[in-house]
Amino acid sequence: MGRRRFIGLAGAAGAALALPTIIPASALGRGDKPAPSNRIIVGIVGWGMIAPQNTEGLMKLNDCQVVASCNIDKHHLKRSMDAVNGHYKNKDCKPYHDYREMMARKDIDAVMIAVPDHWHELIAVEAAKQGKDIYGEKPLAKTIVEQQAIVKAVTKHGRIWQTGSWQRSWTNFHKAAEIVRNGLIGKITRVEVGLPAGHSDFGHDSDKTQVSKPPPELDYNFWIGPSKMVPYRQCQVHLNWRWNYNTGGGQLMDWVGHHVDIAHWGLGFDNNGPSEVEGHGEFPAKDAIWNTATKYRIECEYPENIHMTIAGGYDEIKGGTKWIGTDGWVYVDRGKFDSSNKDWDDIKDLPYDQVKIPLTRSTDHYRNFIDCVKSRQPTITPVTTAHHSAIPGHLGLISMLVGRKLRWDVQQEKILGDHEATGLMSRHYRRPYRIG
Repeated sequence: MGRRRFIGLAGAAGAALALPTIIPASALGRGDKPAPSNRIIVGIVGWGMIAPQNTEGLMKLNDCQVVASCNIDKHHLKRSMDAVNGHYKNKDCKPYHDYREMMARKDIDAVMIAVPDHWHELIAVEAAKQGKDIYGEKPLAKTIVEQQAIVKAVTKHGRIWQTGSWQRSWTNFHKAAEIVRNGLIGKITRVEVGLPAGHSDFGHDSDKTQVSKPPPELDYNFWIGPSKMVPYRQCQVHLNWRWNYNTGGGQLMDWVGHHVDIAHWGLGFDNNGPSEVEGHGEFPAKDAIWNTATKYRIECEYPENIHMTIAGGYDEIKGGTKWIGTDGWVYVDRGKFDSSNKDWDDIKDLPYDQVKIPLTRSTDHYRNFIDCVKSRQPTITPVTTAHHSAIPGHLGLISMLVGRKLRWDVQQEKILGDHEATGLMSRHYRRPYRIG
């Protein structure tokens, strides 16, 4: 029983309590189990690379309970059900094939969405319309227009949004961004963001390129959804959907929501973006099955004369984020921190007197989400932050595809003076799907 149903039944239950009643301790919130009125009830959509980790992170919180799982692959659905029921040692998790049926449940407070990029917008907008708070993966959506639709829906319906840009909940990233944000390396002149290049065969499917009949456990028509229908190939579906622009965005869009997100955090640009973007990339043949850029370099001009380079496949731009200022530099990556000031290396937090602009602190991305669902305060990575973190990647890819520099109006969120590039801010939806 979740908080919504518990509160709704409380009045009716009052009359019945005239007779002697035995109430379980768990229903009263005794021990380490919060009362139903204080539990956040969650449904999950997707079960691939990230969803198991996200689900485990939510289930470990004793005031959060996962009660439903949705997937259009029966094998993935079973794995998710086994994981959830195994954790709670019961059989209470309910399976769903259609995400809309799960979203319609009134007792579900929030949803975790971890699906391929081409499905982000439709599922997230439906969740917002149904009054669900959302933990959603990065990038925010497949295109800029789809991202705008998600921002509009989440804002209109007053939903709490947490993006899976979990680096903000790690100490070394927080420290690095706070040093930069507080001006301790002077005025920032340049930022270097290194992302992966090439293709990674996550599913070991590179030898499974032949067209075949979809496996019986997968609803392939539903899986393709709003994207162009193409013949089934195992190497283009689970995990490796990233490497074809019909469903994913390559290494650039898979990672822009991590390291560019951190770059923006340190700059104070969570609601800002570049005014000019010029991208160059190396691509496989146009008819390649994996057709996303294998090497790329994007040059961005930001306010305050800050130049940012986003690159994958260039040795001089190492993975992670590096801010370069007039008085020093700071570099951060997963498990790494370096700077021009070695006094910062061994400290966890900046001295109190040096922090004039404190950044939001979180040590657990899932805990932050559930706390904000309760408090109705913004998470550490709200929907507008996810939107602006991904825009440089989207613009960089569009620039690569049209072969020229783009001018971007940050306030109006429009590409200026380029009709062809503007057309690539959105994509065609296969019937009967329509953008939310």
